[in-house]
Amino acid sequence: MAERTWSVRALVEYVYRSGSLGSDFGGADSLQEGSRIHRLVQSRYGEEDRREVALRAEIKSGEECYVLEGRCDGLLQPGPDRERVTVDEIKSTSADLALLPGDGIPVHWAQAYCYAWMLTRAEALERIDVQLTYVQTGNGEERRFLRTPSLEELERFVDGLVLVYAPYARLQDNHLKERDESLRKLAFPFAGYRKGQRELAAAVYAAQRDGRRLFARAPTGTGKTVSTLFPTLKAMGEGRLRRLVYLTARTTTQEAAEAAIRLLEERGDLRLRSVTLTAKEKICFRETVDCRPESCPYADGFYDRLNDGLFDLLSAERRIGRETVEAYARKHRLCPFELSLEAAYAADAVIGDYHYIFDPRVSLKRLWEEERRRTALLVDEAHNLADRGREMFSAELSKRACLTVSRGMKRARPELAAAAGQANRVFIRLRKEAADGGKGFPIYAAAPSELADILRELIPAAEAELALRADRRRGAERADGLADGQADRQADGQADGQADGQADGQEVDQAELGERLLDLYFQAKHFLRILEEYDDRYVTRLREVDGELVLRLDCLDPSLSLRRVTGGFRSTVCFSATLVPLGFYRELLGGEEDDYRISLASPFSREQLDVFLLPCSTRYRDRTRTLGEVARRLDELLRARPGRYLFFFPSYEYLNGVLEPVRTLNPPARLLVQSGGMTDGDRADFLREFQQDTGEPLAGFAVMGGAFGEAVDLAGDRLTGVAVIGVGLPQLGPDRDLLRDYYERTGRNGFDYAYVYPGMTKVLQAAGRLIRTETDRGTLLLVDDRFARLPYRRLLPEEWQPIRTLTEREPLPPWEGPAPDARQALPPE
Repeated sequence: MAERTWSVRALVEYVYRSGSLGSDFGGADSLQEGSRIHRLVQSRYGEEDRREVALRAEIKSGEECYVLEGRCDGLLQPGPDRERVTVDEIKSTSADLALLPGDGIPVHWAQAYCYAWMLTRAEALERIDVQLTYVQTGNGEERRFLRTPSLEELERFVDGLVLVYAPYARLQDNHLKERDESLRKLAFPFAGYRKGQRELAAAVYAAQRDGRRLFARAPTGTGKTVSTLFPTLKAMGEGRLRRLVYLTARTTTQEAAEAAIRLLEERGDLRLRSVTLTAKEKICFRETVDCRPESCPYADGFYDRLNDGLFDLLSAERRIGRETVEAYARKHRLCPFELSLEAAYAADAVIGDYHYIFDPRVSLKRLWEEERRRTALLVDEAHNLADRGREMFSAELSKRACLTVSRGMKRARPELAAAAGQANRVFIRLRKEAADGGKGFPIYAAAPSELADILRELIPAAEAELALRADRRRGAERADGLADGQADRQADGQADGQADGQADGQEVDQAELGERLLDLYFQAKHFLRILEEYDDRYVTRLREVDGELVLRLDCLDPSLSLRRVTGGFRSTVCFSATLVPLGFYRELLGGEEDDYRISLASPFSREQLDVFLLPCSTRYRDRTRTLGEVARRLDELLRARPGRYLFFFPSYEYLNGVLEPVRTLNPPARLLVQSGGMTDGDRADFLREFQQDTGEPLAGFAVMGGAFGEAVDLAGDRLTGVAVIGVGLPQLGPDRDLLRDYYERTGRNGFDYAYVYPGMTKVLQAAGRLIRTETDRGTLLLVDDRFARLPYRRLLPEEWQPIRTLTEREPLPPWEGPAPDARQALPPE
């Protein structure tokens, strides 16, 4: 008899979801806040009561056996105030509990009823009570609802759920059987392994087998994409994993992962369901992203149509990328972004940006604990994750939003106006303290202590107001007249708000009020989340951004936050060609001493790469003096070794400073120039010039760390040389100095951590564009005297040796032997 296992939560959410996007009660709270609320409620249980009760029950239907699994929040025993055993389902929300519909939300009752049914079977109970406990996270207010369903009612209820869910369950089960059979037969897609490739694949498999983190430095040419995907898929076929999530920082690396899966399908008959997530701004059908149901027909009634659209998509497609998602979204009138997220929860492989897992604002929140424990993370180009992590775990609050809401909500929503006013007064106090100090905005080692309580009051009030505004825009009428009464108060409040604004010499614009209210709501929620994480890894800064006063909780060290995220998953593999030094990146990305690590040698021979060092200072103070020398040497390179080159600079300013004297020398190559305002199409056109097999000499001027500095594959004669001008140090300034000072305080070399290591990572990435296959040959020119000194010298790869230093008047030698010409690259990885 076939057995299918599904979580209770997945079952009830599939059956009961309905309505529009953005119409849910409450909002998603942080994992820590939800856990805190659960622990608070459970701490008041009696000694005989049970907490977090794991449940499992079978339903047999013909030849099929469904197994339901879940975890009940509380099982309360009979006592003086309780007649019978009671299932307690706890739900936390930031919303006003007065907005609860009826006696609770149907999907929550469905979840609790399933647990009750499972308990009656497991413990032979003849009667059971079912309780929903709602807790408002801001003020701790609680509301409880109690029902006493009969055994027959519970049986009918669960049978009805299974009847609706069975077709989807059958679809999933048939796919998993087909997938697992193909995974057991899956072979490596090439005739043999490249140098280092087998070692990397073995290390990745060990991480999946043992449930560990792995940090892997794998140089260009190792074949990292296939070498990480293949062993992860084999572990999936052995039942160790349910899914993998392939995380990238750029679209080009997403395309590489898609190509590797396609290769495994074509050469290994792989039957895998993969979903690539595209940013909402790029995939949205509307000119401007506006997910309110009254503004977007794809959001309005989304959940009413979702199940049909999702079933159609999953029945017909396995490789689900942007074009596929858009086609089915139009067919079923669904938001394409949200449809792709729903498909991701049913996928075996998810490909997307880092923030889908790490950013607390947009992460795949429905990957519950049991799902995460069976999910592997593959983090490509992981050197990018540290800076991205700092941004994701930072938060900002705007004074203007607080002030606008405080003025505009005085009568309509006085509790909201009061909370926003309190937050605004915190800004006023901090600005006054800064002015009194006379040294500009100071940096604080702690966040203003009163903000947490203020925001806990503000969030539910803002949520209530936003819900009311949505109801009014949809023209909803409430039977008890509540809407009309609140609408009257809203109109009065708007008039009063405008009067207050006029009295202050500033009228409150209602369109701005609505925008600021929504901004403040989301700012406050994220700010409160980050306050929960705030410790000595953070500083607080008051500063002006585009004329607005902003309070920022600035994450200097994201390692602990990243570790908390990855700790919930089965395994995490962080890999890049430039995790140098490896210990630095392991520490920065949340690794621990006992994590697995591997550092591989280059698969290419030293004879393929000629490396020259021009010891010419590119320090900011010396650039005007050395500009002509740098331009002359680049022109000389184009003449002595004709071909196609990329020249990388530390900034656009320096790039343009060298570009003009190079042009005056009339070099024997067409010049292409990266600019700061390039669109996706502009960047594609730039690369297309190199990808064409015309043989025309080209010289592309680009910036290190930019769009062309990594994840660009130009094999053969498409690229014959790279010049890296400068050691890539981030611009000196207060932001980087904060990092330097933090690492100094914590016993590390602050300058190396904040400047040298990130800068040299950009150098190594830029140089890595050059040798891409075993038959490539090229020239690398390093321009800066610091490359010959510590600590920079020890960060240069061994495969670059020997490096030939050019004296001041020594010309660059021509190619020895035949110059590079068109070559057949290896099959794509």
